[in-house]
Amino acid sequence: MKLGIDKRHGGPFDRGSADSYYHRGINPHYFTGATHASELVEEHDMTDDQIAEYNAGYAENEKFGDKKEW
Repeated sequence: MKLGIDKRHGGPFDRGSADSYYHRGINPHYFTGATHASELVEEHDMTDDQIAEYNAGYAENEKFGDKKEW
């Protein structure tokens, strides 16, 4: 039973949101712990729920238009 989206730093939702914020394309991934300080899990090793969380993070940031200004 899925209880909700995990929005922790480094998780799939966070990484999707960050990719959108930094104008990067969709590339599902996450980190097992802290971002760039733990194991990277790429799309081919993610569950369908994890990919959905990544996509939800990306879509939410796109909806609100929070983008890095260079």
